[in-house]
Amino acid sequence: MMAAAAERCSRDPCGALCPLLAYLSVGYADYAVLAHVLPQPALRASPWCPIHAVTFNLLVLLLLASHTRAVFADPGVVPLPGTAIDFSDLHPTERDSDEWTLCSRCEAYRPPRAQHCRVCHRCVRRMDHHCPWINNCIGELNQKYFIQFLFYTGLTSAYAAGLVLAAWLGPSGGDGAENRIQTTHCVVLLLESLLFGVFVTVVFYDQVVSILTEQPHKRGSKEARGGRAWAAALQEVFGAGCVLSWLCPCSPPSRPTYGLLPHGDV
Repeated sequence: MMAAAAERCSRDPCGALCPLLAYLSVGYADYAVLAHVLPQPALRASPWCPIHAVTFNLLVLLLLASHTRAVFADPGVVPLPGTAIDFSDLHPTERDSDEWTLCSRCEAYRPPRAQHCRVCHRCVRRMDHHCPWINNCIGELNQKYFIQFLFYTGLTSAYAAGLVLAAWLGPSGGDGAENRIQTTHCVVLLLESLLFGVFVTVVFYDQVVSILTEQPHKRGSKEARGGRAWAAALQEVFGAGCVLSWLCPCSPPSRPTYGLLPHGDV
């Protein structure tokens, strides 16, 4: 996994810079909250202060765990056949999204909804896009972790912004120099929280809408518009377990199985 991530970094330098920027931003946010926001008089005297510290660090832990899983998890790379397949007599044609297709670059068949990634140089099942923030493709087996990363980043950003506003609206105290330093860190943290919060909210919305509107199987029109179809689409990404398990980065996603060749004549 580490070797694959390093190889992706060599092909896409942005894929190395974006995760580093993400980790530095999360580290600064944690430092600013613990060292400059919670010690302010409005929050320091509150019995909720230690609870805020534990809750914020728990969100940071879940954020980092989901990001790590998304980075190092197999996105659903289509395996290559052990022996070469002769495609000389075959010509790629436009097919329905529920049918197997032929990838001329991988020289292999790929299951429905698989696409070829120009960065990874492999076909990925149910590929959404190659994301530089996780230096990996968003595919069938890691989309769950990517959405969890977006979700916890949004929660962490909202929590940090809320703590800053609570500190500002409460009583002030301390000497002038200390207040200026705390105010500077609060302003930077608030801007960072708003920037990342809005960004991940937009991407999170786009991911959820794409899951709910995608038609992975041929369904009747009534079923496709119903809540059961939406639940089935979400379970296809997050798994069929309890809804609370969808929030856990440790639980595995659903794992559909495919052969190396499509069924029927090829």
